[in-house]
Amino acid sequence: MHDTAAAPGCRPSVTAYLEDTTGELLEQLTGWLRLRSVSAEEEHFPDLLRSANWLAGTLRDTGFPVAEVWTTDGAPAVYAEWCAAPGAPTVLVYSHHDVRAAKDADWEQTPPFEPALRDGRLYGRGASDAKGQVLCHVWALRAHLAATGRNAPAVNLKMLVEGEEEANSTHLEALLEDNRERLAADLVVLSDTMLWAADAPAVCTGVRGMLGAQLQVLGPLRDIHAGAVSGPAPNPAVELSRLLAQLHDDDGRVTLPGFYDSVQEPSERERAALAALPFTEQGWVERTHTRSIGGEAGYSVPERLYLRPAVEVMSLIAGDPVGASRAAIPSVATADLSIRTVPGQTVAQAAEQLRRWVAERISDRVDYELTVSEADGQEPYTTPAGLPALAALREAMEEGFGMPVGQMRGAGSAPAELMSRVLDIPVLFFGTGLPEDNWHDSDESVHVATLLNGAASMAHYWPRLAALGTADLSQEGAA
Repeated sequence: MHDTAAAPGCRPSVTAYLEDTTGELLEQLTGWLRLRSVSAEEEHFPDLLRSANWLAGTLRDTGFPVAEVWTTDGAPAVYAEWCAAPGAPTVLVYSHHDVRAAKDADWEQTPPFEPALRDGRLYGRGASDAKGQVLCHVWALRAHLAATGRNAPAVNLKMLVEGEEEANSTHLEALLEDNRERLAADLVVLSDTMLWAADAPAVCTGVRGMLGAQLQVLGPLRDIHAGAVSGPAPNPAVELSRLLAQLHDDDGRVTLPGFYDSVQEPSERERAALAALPFTEQGWVERTHTRSIGGEAGYSVPERLYLRPAVEVMSLIAGDPVGASRAAIPSVATADLSIRTVPGQTVAQAAEQLRRWVAERISDRVDYELTVSEADGQEPYTTPAGLPALAALREAMEEGFGMPVGQMRGAGSAPAELMSRVLDIPVLFFGTGLPEDNWHDSDESVHVATLLNGAASMAHYWPRLAALGTADLSQEGAA
């Protein structure tokens, strides 16, 4: 944390406030992490409801006059508002309180829902993705009020924290449409993203889109003893493997027909910004546990992550994956695919390209079923480059982290395009995650110093945003 301005009178600076209350922040986050708010498992719906009520109560305790739990056809969301700054911009902060499933046996530092603080990291499912990011905003607001002596934020603040982000935000569009008037704002700050590194923060200016699909290859009409039919029988595991091996050519390019035709090329300025990020192959492999580096030839690792599309195999199953083998040729083999898109591409285009690719390449000795989850797909989004609000965020981050701030995009996806389209406002990104936080994996954790630097950044952001005023907030200037 860094604070350049001296505190007026006896009020604490943003830095001093956050340092003095770090223990309270971690205690609150620890309590919230104990709730198993797993959206993908129906048996944890009571935990999702408890999680939503926990957050609503915390926001009321912080000072929000309105903090409600909104029900949906799926998991509950939390809405809060503190609008006591007439004439100032209105900001809607978005994040989520649901978490991914976790297997206790896979965690080495602590069971996933029994948080533990070790070596500057708080371990627990949701610590970074994204309960820590939500509480980062709560503490940023508290620090902002303490340092300025205000009894309300300098901007009008609204928060929407959904409970289904880890389950593809299935009911978010309906929630936005049904509550468009209450969610009206000048700007969205979406907090479900990562930074480049703890000692090299970077402002995030966009996210990739996402499309999921499942491919089932059907061979024999039932599992058949290999000793009876091995050789002439079609093997769906072999056919699926052959097919997946064709997803990329020798240069690492995706082979779906027309996949790159509509990809928008980034500006030289953005490529230069990514090139300026501190990067070494060894450091990247160590931080991400990825063993080696591959991908599309002709692009750097940051460019492959943020500017180029990708297709990945997320799961692959056939035969007897657990237990004793039956020595049978399987009747079905299944793969789950994830397509990451970039500006210029659309979910509908990628879905049709995948369908054509499978139909053209699969053997006529098998049958198949391809399910493409277009309804749950997310489009890519980039923040307009010349927004004064974006420049103000960069300045606030430099003050909060006490160092120069680079520029990046997010390699993952988020409902940014959906929110921008439904609410008709621009979206900015601010997150405190790091690649080494192990999102969706065992031993997820949050780097406490980075979380505090993030809170300091947002505490410095609200006065800067208020100074812009609503007239200049979303006008595009020079890139």
